[in-house]
Amino acid sequence: MTSLEAVATYLPEHRVPLEELAGELDLTPMQVRLFRRFHKLSDVCRAPGTTPLDLLLAAVSKLDRLPAVRHRVRYVLWARTFPVVVPYPLNPLDTMCRLLGLDRAVAFTVTHHACATGLLAIDLAGRLLAESPPDSLALVVAGEKAFTYDARVVPETSVFGEGASACLVGRDGPRDRLLAYAANQRGDFDDEVTTDIGRFQEEYQASLMAAIHTAVERAELALDDIDLVLPHNVNIVAWQRLCRRIGYPVDRVLLDNVPLTAHVFCADAFVNYQTARTRGLLRPGDRYLVAAAGAGRGATFSAMVFEH
Repeated sequence: MTSLEAVATYLPEHRVPLEELAGELDLTPMQVRLFRRFHKLSDVCRAPGTTPLDLLLAAVSKLDRLPAVRHRVRYVLWARTFPVVVPYPLNPLDTMCRLLGLDRAVAFTVTHHACATGLLAIDLAGRLLAESPPDSLALVVAGEKAFTYDARVVPETSVFGEGASACLVGRDGPRDRLLAYAANQRGDFDDEVTTDIGRFQEEYQASLMAAIHTAVERAELALDDIDLVLPHNVNIVAWQRLCRRIGYPVDRVLLDNVPLTAHVFCADAFVNYQTARTRGLLRPGDRYLVAAAGAGRGATFSAMVFEH
């Protein structure tokens, strides 16, 4: 059974108040107030002068176990929101593997689920490890720069921050075992995410709700059995509304990072996991759900259930 062996994250200390980003994000004063007061977005993580490689290395360097087990790492997956994040011929993933002594591992990028790609990468890593020797590991990394307008803001919804995560995935382990995964893909949103944001927002909750219910059912659990939800940090009001619709207590959704980091691409789930561990919110045997949504070429709504 797929398990999370170790998780590390990197968030830059530099925080930028939303008001200071209004110019580059082309936000009116009214839109800034909407983001801050309604969506509860306040500060945005930024790492000036860094590259995607710098972000990934900063997260991986915090995986204390990696030097001792690097010989067991057979796969390295970079989960990305955007298909292209650096100009040719730069290859941050290849460079990272070389610097870390992982150049014998099979390394590749996973995309096309946008900000839900982090969950897809965990699922894919588990499938690969199932056909590998029992002690094999996979390294899943996430981290991108807010390098274009589209990579800085989701219209009327959220703002992207910078950071990174790194996760060692095992074939079988004693904790954080993956119980179920569900992905609800909506190809009909290929163009309408940008051209008809209203329709996307109207159907967003129903689509994410369907993924959550499917994952919980596949884990042979009820929603009441879920002790904690680790969300994607798109905004707070979206989760308040979703919780009302599904009848789940919003105080069991870890939303504390939303005002502090904004939406850190595919790394949100792991940032929230680290916060939950640090605060003692996960006890042995707890079942928790990780949820994410991504919009780009189509839309993907995903959920995973783990047992801590």
